[in-house]
Amino acid sequence: MERKTKIFRKTKETDIRLEFDLDGNGESDIETSIPFFNHILESFTKHGKFDMKLRASGDLKVGSHHLVEDVGICLGKAISDCLKDKSGIKRFGHILLPMDETEIAISIDAGGRAYLRYNVDIDYEKIDGMETVMVEDFFRALVSNSFINLHINKNTGLNSHHIAEAIFKAFGIALYDATRLSGIDTVPSTKGIL
Repeated sequence: MERKTKIFRKTKETDIRLEFDLDGNGESDIETSIPFFNHILESFTKHGKFDMKLRASGDLKVGSHHLVEDVGICLGKAISDCLKDKSGIKRFGHILLPMDETEIAISIDAGGRAYLRYNVDIDYEKIDGMETVMVEDFFRALVSNSFINLHINKNTGLNSHHIAEAIFKAFGIALYDATRLSGIDTVPSTKGIL
């Protein structure tokens, strides 16, 4: 069963072309015109072992908001497309990830309910074209379109770059775990549907 998809989204604000393979090798070809966003998305794909090709452009003269949020929408739709009815997946994933002075805890339920708990305090700054406040907006858009329950907690951390990068790495690893096939070809729920 192939678990890959292509998502296209064009609005007056952004133009996004995304190819995503849930069962890849961690290979990425990402260009968003926001260097730091490219970097953390590459960290997500590398540590989650997903393949992703992304071309995203937008109205960056007004800030990174529209582009980052719309990429979150597209990646959320791609995850949902790849999981289809969720038959055979493990469903849950979690990790406690250290990165220098930062420690991030992430847990996921790919059970069909969109919810984000974002318990991260991060200084407002702009890192290579991306405002740090956009990390939360990205994940809010992603969970709303992937229908996953995602909890992101910062246990410790001072460096904004480390915090954001650790979140994306941890998300990749936890998503990988939740979406692995268990060997049992049924939906992982007593309801029989997710």
